[in-house]
Amino acid sequence: MMKIGCCGFPIAMEKYFKTFEVVEVQKTFYKPPSLETAKKWREKAPENFEFTVKAWQVITHPPSSPTYRKVNLVLEDAGFFKPIKQVFEAWEVTKEIAKALKAKFILFQTPKSFKEGEDSFRNMEEFFGSIERDFIFGWEPRGWNEEAVKRICESLNLIHVVDPFESKPVCGEIRYFRIHRNHSDEEIFSLIGKADYVMFNNPFMLQDALKLKNRRDES
Repeated sequence: MMKIGCCGFPIAMEKYFKTFEVVEVQKTFYKPPSLETAKKWREKAPENFEFTVKAWQVITHPPSSPTYRKVNLVLEDAGFFKPIKQVFEAWEVTKEIAKALKAKFILFQTPKSFKEGEDSFRNMEEFFGSIERDFIFGWEPRGWNEEAVKRICESLNLIHVVDPFESKPVCGEIRYFRIHRNHSDEEIFSLIGKADYVMFNNPFMLQDALKLKNRRDES
């Protein structure tokens, strides 16, 4: 069954758990919660509720990113999957939280400044070749051509994560969609049966996710 949810909690957590079957945790990207907090979330959620996790920005984004300033995070060097201590430490934090949440899927979203090229490929190759593969890994790139994305995803066994209204996935058995803009009901309903996960990530995400979930349940 296609799972439908939001990127973050747009309503109280307890109410969200009763309404949806999956959430993509955003706090892990900005400022990861403590392990104790993650364990409490898991305990509060129904047994069949799924958490997916967005990897900490220290892995994917450079310190110049405005997302660092959002949480007053200051580092000299980080991001772009660089084979450096800070990046691998950030992975350990992400991994332990994912385990506490019993998450199966971890998303790595890279910014437009992570340019297509051999340096980027080598960084990703070293990073994903060095870490535990106990999860399904998704990658949402920005501004890369399809051939380069397919090459990397096939080589490193990654799921190509997309906004289906912007591009099509070129690799991976799992279809993980992230919807970044507002769309008509007709467009939203067109997603039924086309994905394993549809995660809404826009100001209208609660309304849109509910619409799609209700239509799916009626089908």
